[in-house]
Amino acid sequence: MQNTAAAQLNSLTVFLEQSQRQTDREMTAKPKFVYEKDDLATIGDVDENEVDRIAECFKGRSLFITGGTGFLGKVLVEKLLRSCGELKHIYLLIRPKKGKDPQERIKDIFQNVLFDQVKQQRGEERILQQVVAIAGDVLLPGLGISEQDLATLREEVSIVYHCAATVRFDEPLRSAVFMNTRGTKYMLELAGSLKQLEFFAYCSTAYCHLHVKTLYEKPYDPPADPHKVMQACEWLSDDEVATIEKKILGDIPNTYAYTKSLAEALVVEKFDELPAVILRPSIVIPIWKEPIPGWTDNINGPTGLLIGAGKGVIRTMYCKSSGYGDFLPVDVAVNGILVASWRNITAGTDTTNRVAHMTSSNDIKVSWAEIIELGRWVIENKVPLNGVAWYPGGSMKSNYWVHYICMILFQWMPALFVDALLWLLRYPPVLCRVQNRIFKGFEVFEYYANNVWNFDNSEAVKLRKLMNNRERKTYVIEKIELDLIDYFTNCVLCARRLILKESDESIPAARRHMKVMWVVDKVYKGIWLFGILYMLYRCLFAT
Repeated sequence: MQNTAAAQLNSLTVFLEQSQRQTDREMTAKPKFVYEKDDLATIGDVDENEVDRIAECFKGRSLFITGGTGFLGKVLVEKLLRSCGELKHIYLLIRPKKGKDPQERIKDIFQNVLFDQVKQQRGEERILQQVVAIAGDVLLPGLGISEQDLATLREEVSIVYHCAATVRFDEPLRSAVFMNTRGTKYMLELAGSLKQLEFFAYCSTAYCHLHVKTLYEKPYDPPADPHKVMQACEWLSDDEVATIEKKILGDIPNTYAYTKSLAEALVVEKFDELPAVILRPSIVIPIWKEPIPGWTDNINGPTGLLIGAGKGVIRTMYCKSSGYGDFLPVDVAVNGILVASWRNITAGTDTTNRVAHMTSSNDIKVSWAEIIELGRWVIENKVPLNGVAWYPGGSMKSNYWVHYICMILFQWMPALFVDALLWLLRYPPVLCRVQNRIFKGFEVFEYYANNVWNFDNSEAVKLRKLMNNRERKTYVIEKIELDLIDYFTNCVLCARRLILKESDESIPAARRHMKVMWVVDKVYKGIWLFGILYMLYRCLFAT
């Protein structure tokens, strides 16, 4: 018996060692990402006599920004303070909160690690003198701004950035119209009253005219009259609008794209009266270079996909693997906004194109398959997550029904099983709620993942040619050497630290846990395969 037990123990040891070696082999096959490098930009040495004309353009000017507490808005404010620090004031529209002074909310925003570098560089006290909170709300007539603050804005502000929007794709239509469309109308009315106004930028999206497969840098007709839509939403209740929402949207898949296209039409109406432009960034993703590579404050887009897959709760996607999305790091988007602002302010909007794209797919295309492969490799090998529900795996499906069946078998059924165990142990169920959120997110994602759009970026190409070397290094908007492994590593690291609140000290333990889950995954699949083969054998050969 002892010999038998020793032999079994030895066999188990050999199996685990072989599994470990196999795990290491499978978890170190570094994926390759190949893209055209012939036209990579090279930036020469900076001449000491070269002037940063973009920073000079903002010198002594006051700006008014909505959406400054959002993802894009925070990075815009940080970049302005760090690279264009001689501006006079940045006025931020801040919604009042009970028991919280708007300027106190500004201080809270500056506690984010995003602002650490600029605070160290220029001092927090100096920054707080430059950034001034304006209490208000884009949902309210006149933006809800007091007469005293309005008087200040009218006398001082010469540059306006309207970035505020609801980015929830499943936002009820009435709420989305009030925020994205009517809010833009209120902003245009305010801009018209500013005595010093030189530039008004509406931050739209490259994905707001989805019926156009190749989008050019020009205005497009809206899907409806924005004034009539706003009027109807003011007359009707939430429930009444909800009952006719699908009919109003027609072929447009979500309220975000619909209301942003209506807002663009309102801006176009004011082209003759205001120095207004429309800026269309594509899918904005975490920071590429500065100030913190990989920084984000949300799990929208690819970041959420990587976290879900890394935790083992996303096992299947309905997506064309060869398809691609147009992704743009938020720092590059902000650089594009500032360069476009400089060009329009110095040359005048009458001589420039009023619509500009901030897109990347003409320079570098990254397919969904490459994103999944790169992200999975990073999580398996470099930055594993804590408490994974299962070893990361699964695949993309080009057939919806195959995807749906896999979702039931490999996501919903395990979630129900685990939640049942949690309920029996008197813990709150978790995974079914997570899967419900994933399912709703996929309803939006699948439309974009299974369609492809192309975006003209002629304006960006023109702007690149106008910049000197100092500006090209400070405001990068060109195709330069890119290491996606490093980029995704930084993205997952920041998501781990800032969103999941997982410390770096736990990475070694997470890596060990990942290897254990690899063995569990293989054993579990082996048992299922053995069971299926055994049943087939019994059916075919049983006498």
